[in-house]
Amino acid sequence: MIRSDDTGKLVLRLALGILILLHGIAKITGGVGGIAGMLTSHGLPAALAYLVYIGEIVAPVLLIVGIYTRPAAWITVINMLVAIWLVHLKDIGSLGKTGGWALELQGMFLFAALAVAFLGAGRFSVGGTSGKYN
Repeated sequence: MIRSDDTGKLVLRLALGILILLHGIAKITGGVGGIAGMLTSHGLPAALAYLVYIGEIVAPVLLIVGIYTRPAAWITVINMLVAIWLVHLKDIGSLGKTGGWALELQGMFLFAALAVAFLGAGRFSVGGTSGKYN
């Protein structure tokens, strides 16, 4: 069995990147109209909705590959904070039907991205451990 911090970093990066990327693929096929509507309801320009492609397509791909990992993780953190603010703020102190936190998925994405931002990519990445942003 392989035991190393780098293996753990790889698993964390892949899980976070793949799961966020699936949300991004849904945005490509379904569009960002719903997000644009939420932004305008908060007094923000609808054009900002296109930034979701950075947070849910570009950043996850960078996480998966392991280049510019720390900036990609910070983008994911920002993406999740905005998603929580726009959609889930009313549930931040709520429990779900099964007793867990109502925002456990969003929370897991947020805190996994924070962990990657602080840990870096590790040696099992395109950038390697000597990469400036990994």
